[in-house]
Amino acid sequence: MHAEQMAEEFPVVSLDTDALEAVSLLATRRLPGLIVIDDKGRPHSVLPASQVVRFLVPSYVQDDPSLARVIDEPLADQVASKLAGLTVRKLLPSEPVELPVVNHDDTVLEVAAIMARLRCPLVAVVKDHEIIGAITASRLLELVVSTH
Repeated sequence: MHAEQMAEEFPVVSLDTDALEAVSLLATRRLPGLIVIDDKGRPHSVLPASQVVRFLVPSYVQDDPSLARVIDEPLADQVASKLAGLTVRKLLPSEPVELPVVNHDDTVLEVAAIMARLRCPLVAVVKDHEIIGAITASRLLELVVSTH
């Protein structure tokens, strides 16, 4: 089976998409992440939901999770205010990372290898430089399990 056969339609956002809009999409659709495109419509990066959570949690709490017990303000109250006026670009890691993209004719093992190496919950599938869909880790596992 090739990536093109495994790919599913998947929402994309641009670097300039409103951050709150993107996070709402992640939350309401329960997505593991979003494919981010550049101004030419090509894959730029993947914004994992875990990266958004990391952005929302103060670094001092990430460094010492026991501090979370003493903070009264729930995370939900902070989300809208912390994301207000930001774009998806601001949510992405500051250091460039390898793009989680696979070719339409890549095999299951090639797709799995990219996901594993990049520790990414989804990959964009491209054909002739155009995104034709995405494969999530859960979709990949579903296909692997169904063959046995």
